[in-house]
Amino acid sequence: MKKSLLAIFLAVFTLTVSAQEPKVDKEPKADSTARPAKWYENIKFSGYGMLQYQFEDKEGNNHNEFNLRLMRMMLDGKISDFDWRIQIQGTSNKGPGEPTVQLIDLYVEWAKYKEARIRVGQFKRAFTFENPTNPVTQGWYAYANVINALCGFGDRTGEKSAAGRDIGLQLQGDLFPVSDGHHLLHYQVGVYNGEGINFKDKDKRKDIIGGLWVVPFDGFRVGGFAWTGSRGGMSTPDTGETVSIKKNRFAGSIEYDKNEYTFRAEYIYSRGWGAQSAGSNVIDYTKGFKADGWYVFGIVPVIKSKLHVKARYQCYRDNMEWNRSKSMYEVGLNFFFNKRLQLNVEYARVNDRTIANRDKHNYNFFDAQFDFRF
Repeated sequence: MKKSLLAIFLAVFTLTVSAQEPKVDKEPKADSTARPAKWYENIKFSGYGMLQYQFEDKEGNNHNEFNLRLMRMMLDGKISDFDWRIQIQGTSNKGPGEPTVQLIDLYVEWAKYKEARIRVGQFKRAFTFENPTNPVTQGWYAYANVINALCGFGDRTGEKSAAGRDIGLQLQGDLFPVSDGHHLLHYQVGVYNGEGINFKDKDKRKDIIGGLWVVPFDGFRVGGFAWTGSRGGMSTPDTGETVSIKKNRFAGSIEYDKNEYTFRAEYIYSRGWGAQSAGSNVIDYTKGFKADGWYVFGIVPVIKSKLHVKARYQCYRDNMEWNRSKSMYEVGLNFFFNKRLQLNVEYARVNDRTIANRDKHNYNFFDAQFDFRF
């Protein structure tokens, strides 16, 4: 599967590059500049790589290591009123149920009207402000813990690491344009399998996710999200019976993002049983039926387009009780050599109450990442 995906991707990339090489006609026609663009001239190849160093003195999991966090390559194109994307990810971190190379995006979107765009395929779920952000532009060593647990990364339900994506159909649009060019209202609603990327539906039920936000002025938005669905193929720990578990989640979000100033806060609440661990299909009733979490951060430019400083506080409670909370107090900086090359550094003091030894709840965490785009 991995080799087939890579072969297809490289073949398309080769075609794209060769197609984009300039052609020199011996006898150019007078109206050659007015000819309609061919389909392959609307294809763009891009990608990025993320190199990482990480230190952590957590009890029982002390590590100090270099890592290849991930690499992504993507093709974006346009055919008439339709946009499409193919994206492949490679990583050295083989997580539960996650191959080192996998297809993460494959979709087409009818985009003729801003008021109503229809997307079908595999893509980001319509849940929270943070989930759709690119790992490079997101600004931190990783998405907030609550995003990872309740948005389909290392999901609470045990779903394989899906990078916030699923297979389905989505309708979204921007309404009520104003004079400065932004729209006052955005809506989005999607229907998904509910099993994550590259998986068919296991229980014939669908996840329905919707979001709505208002933009009173350019750069500022306030929104809310709702998610109802299930994960099939789960197993009860006592009898081994195969069942589905519910996913009912709600999120509230607020953000200001303009002129390199970014401030965002989100809260997520979840109802539904969790799995024993990421990648597991066995229910863990000891975690409780509810979970929640939140984060708030600010990123501010010190030197415009060159140096940003940042701070974030985040907390996730996998049973909605403080005895199972993990809080992180983070500070750091992002340095941009240019638009395609950057260095991100951060330190965090962690309070993890899921650790059995109460004297070891607090520990230190450090992360540095060198990212490049092409």
